[in-house]
Amino acid sequence: MKTLGIIGGLGPESTIDYYQKIIALYRERTRNGSYPEFIVASVNLRKGLDFMDANDLAGMADYLLQGISKLARAGADFGLISANTPHIVFDDVASKSPIPLISIVEATCAAAKTRNLKRLALFGTGYTMQGTFYAKVFSREGIELLVPEPNDQDYIHDKYMNELVPGKFLAETRSGLLAIVDRMKAKSDIEGVILAGTELPLILRDPAHNRIPFLNTTKIHVEAAVTEMLS
Repeated sequence: MKTLGIIGGLGPESTIDYYQKIIALYRERTRNGSYPEFIVASVNLRKGLDFMDANDLAGMADYLLQGISKLARAGADFGLISANTPHIVFDDVASKSPIPLISIVEATCAAAKTRNLKRLALFGTGYTMQGTFYAKVFSREGIELLVPEPNDQDYIHDKYMNELVPGKFLAETRSGLLAIVDRMKAKSDIEGVILAGTELPLILRDPAHNRIPFLNTTKIHVEAAVTEMLS
């Protein structure tokens, strides 16, 4: 079995979700009573946010590479970054990484392609919604990505950083997020929503809303990782 290394802590709540999902899926696929062995390097979310706020992408990439180097020294054969926003520097990080990395964006794009979804809403942090790193990958497959209206982007980012990352999952916030989904369906006829923030599936736990499917990027990333572990 290949040893997986995870850059965690970006944020802590979703790292726990990764941990639980990897164990559950591994046991489901192996069915021999065993548990997976993998390595987590939990980094300082505050440092990562400071790099993003300063638009210091080189600093962000270097910081992630420090963590990935720790994973490699600990024996990881391959790795992943358990968050969407840091994938803004994924290409740079992957090219310098001492171990292969699985991209959450590439894995999600493959899942959307398998489901033949061509017009998707992108929910995440402001960095993710306003960035180009998702669109760059999805456009290669002819998949159109739409972001919420600016005021709705502000709402999502605020709730994400000030509620979801610290572990607050409120019913009124869930309703607010679903209202944005409904507005985008009515205005743009979206075929699905990419939950491109690994805390979002912790508040939007259903697989769909009003027959609009959610692409749970954590679940998709975990499936790709466990497949590689067992390859």
